[in-house]
Amino acid sequence: MTPAGSERPPVAAILALGLTQIIGYGTLYYSFSILAPDMARGLDWSAQWIFGALSAALLIGGLAAPAMGMWIDRFGAGRVMTVGSAIAAVALAGCAFAPGKAAFVAALIAVETTSNLVQYGAAFALLVQIRPRAAQRSITYLTLIGGFASTIFWPITTALHAHLSWQNVYLLFATLNLLVCLPIHALLARGAGTSGTGEKSGTAKRIEAGLPAAARRPAFILMITGFALQSFVNAALLVHMVPVMLALGLGAMAVIVGTLFGPSQVLSRFVNMVFGGGLPQLTLAVISAVLLPAALVILLLTAPSVAGAVVFAVIFGLGSGLSSIVQGTLPLALFGSEGYGQRQGKVMSARLAVSSTAPFALAFLMGNIGVSWSLSITAAFGAASVAAFLAIRPLMRTSAPAQTALAREP
Repeated sequence: MTPAGSERPPVAAILALGLTQIIGYGTLYYSFSILAPDMARGLDWSAQWIFGALSAALLIGGLAAPAMGMWIDRFGAGRVMTVGSAIAAVALAGCAFAPGKAAFVAALIAVETTSNLVQYGAAFALLVQIRPRAAQRSITYLTLIGGFASTIFWPITTALHAHLSWQNVYLLFATLNLLVCLPIHALLARGAGTSGTGEKSGTAKRIEAGLPAAARRPAFILMITGFALQSFVNAALLVHMVPVMLALGLGAMAVIVGTLFGPSQVLSRFVNMVFGGGLPQLTLAVISAVLLPAALVILLLTAPSVAGAVVFAVIFGLGSGLSSIVQGTLPLALFGSEGYGQRQGKVMSARLAVSSTAPFALAFLMGNIGVSWSLSITAAFGAASVAAFLAIRPLMRTSAPAQTALAREP
């Protein structure tokens, strides 16, 4: 048993990482939708082509994620994130200075590939490497802070873009990654190096796998399938939430209702932080997966009711917020801290590969079979993710005592 002091979450590291996650997600992902129309005009492209380029960049970034996960295990997450911050700055500047479409797409691919080095997957691994037995709580706290990225950066990007070109906004964001994120990641890399992972500080600080060896491969396949299907639903609705509600007849209220999504994400993480400490991570995964299709069913059954749309946005936000936590904690609970970075890379690869197609797929479906049928199919994908997570439970029966002990770790 490790001393109680060593099991406390590293608060300073979590706060510092929270800042870099807000900047990382805000500059590398959330700002794009605000700047995309101006990008399209400058490159003489349609908006569809610009978002198509983003989808391609996300897909390629997803394919590169497993290799990056191996780097995290080999070199340490802190070092990888430090280098990632420098590359992110260069990639954003590359987009700003791109002389044409091909150069812009290449730089955008670099942006979305580099995001794997500095966003949640790498940050979760860093928390595991700093203090493994506190990692589950640490990940929950980090996602609570990171949940404010869109709330902060959508208005910041909009305000900046009112006075600056999209190129200058990207150059400013490159500076943030270089002057704020890079030094923080470098400092945390030193802390991780002294705290160590299991290899450096002995097996006492490791988290052991909650599954027997024979069950790990099928459980991993089921887990990746569940996360991928969940990411499809989440990504499809995130891009099309307001257009979907407009198509269902909510009118001007669609935009107002859509703003409830972000606060609901943060609320779910806060509730889990306060009350979910003793909840097994697989149970939390099932709950998060159930909420997404349930929200879609409510929207379909109640449209064009504003009250129904509000319930939809809140429940969908709760499910999305919990899923961000589970993507970090479930692999740790099921498979332990050994090789965590590589597993995270594989999870990210599957999620990004599937979610990169989601906005286009939902737009195509809505254009050909209508909104109601499109949402029904999307809800079916969500239900399939629930089934995938539920199928893991029988594999855990032979190791129930180990899993119960792990679920109670702080």
